[in-house]
Amino acid sequence: MENKRDGAWHDAMYNNRDRVPEHPAILARWAGDSAQARAEGPCELDIAYGREPGERLDVFPAPNGDAPVLVFVHGGYWRALDKADHSFVAPAFTRDGACVVVPNYALAPAVTIPQITLQVARAVAWTWHHIGRYGGDRRRIVVAGHSAGGQLAAMMLACLWQQLDPALPRDVVRGALAISALHDLEPIMNTPFLQGALRLTPEQVQQASPARLPAPRQGTLYSVAGAGETAEYHRQNRLIQDAWGLRRVPVCELVPGRNHFTVLDALVEPKHRVHQLALDLLRD
Repeated sequence: MENKRDGAWHDAMYNNRDRVPEHPAILARWAGDSAQARAEGPCELDIAYGREPGERLDVFPAPNGDAPVLVFVHGGYWRALDKADHSFVAPAFTRDGACVVVPNYALAPAVTIPQITLQVARAVAWTWHHIGRYGGDRRRIVVAGHSAGGQLAAMMLACLWQQLDPALPRDVVRGALAISALHDLEPIMNTPFLQGALRLTPEQVQQASPARLPAPRQGTLYSVAGAGETAEYHRQNRLIQDAWGLRRVPVCELVPGRNHFTVLDALVEPKHRVHQLALDLLRD
C-alpha cells in the first residue's frame, strides 16, 4: 500500500491554490484593493532597507505621532507574490491610528528561507531605527504575516536582535500574529511542488522553523488558521503553541468559514476576530 505521507500526500496538504479554485479572483481583488490603497495614500513606496535590489519596503504613515507599528509580511511560499499585492492591509490599521510597513524580500530559488528570514529581520531593524519620522513608536512594533509570512513573523519574535545590530534592544518586536503559518518546515522539504524552488536542507529546516527554536524570552504570538484549511495547516497552527507554551502563545485558533486565502481577508474586516486580535497586539 502506498505510504499516505509520500510526495503526493504532501502536495495535497500544502498546495493551497489547487484546493481553492477561486484563488485567481482573490489574488486579483487583493491587487486591485492594494492599488487603490496606494493611490489614496498617504504612503511612501520602495524605501531601501538594505543593499539588495529586493530589499525595499512601503510605509503607510500614522495619522498622528507615537502610533503603534504593524509590519505586515506577505506570503507566497517564499517564491511568489510581492508587497504591492498586499498594500490592501494598510488602510484597516491606519484608520485606527497605526503606522503600517509592508516589506518585500527576495524570492526562492535565488535565495534560501534563512536568507529571506534575515532580510525580513533587516526590514524590522530599519523600522526600529526610522519609523519615528512616519509617526510610529519604535517601542510598539508588531509583525503580522500570512502563510510563509506567518513563519517569518514568528521568526521575528525569536530573533536575537543584538547579534544583527548591537544598537537594537532585545525586544524589538512586542508581538506577532501568524496567519496560516508554517511553523515546522520539515514537511515542506518533502513537498515536491515546492522543494524544487526552495531546495530546503535539514540544516535550514532547523534554522528557520519557529517550532524548532527555543521559546522567545519576551513577546506574544497569536496563531490562527482557517477552519477550511488542511489537517496539516491545523497541525502547524497547534504546533507553535505546543512548542512555545501558553505564556508566549496564548491564542491558537481556527477561523470558521475561511480557507487559506479568505483567512487573510479577515485581517482587514473591522469587526472580525482576526482584525481584533491584531489590534489587541498593537494596543498592548
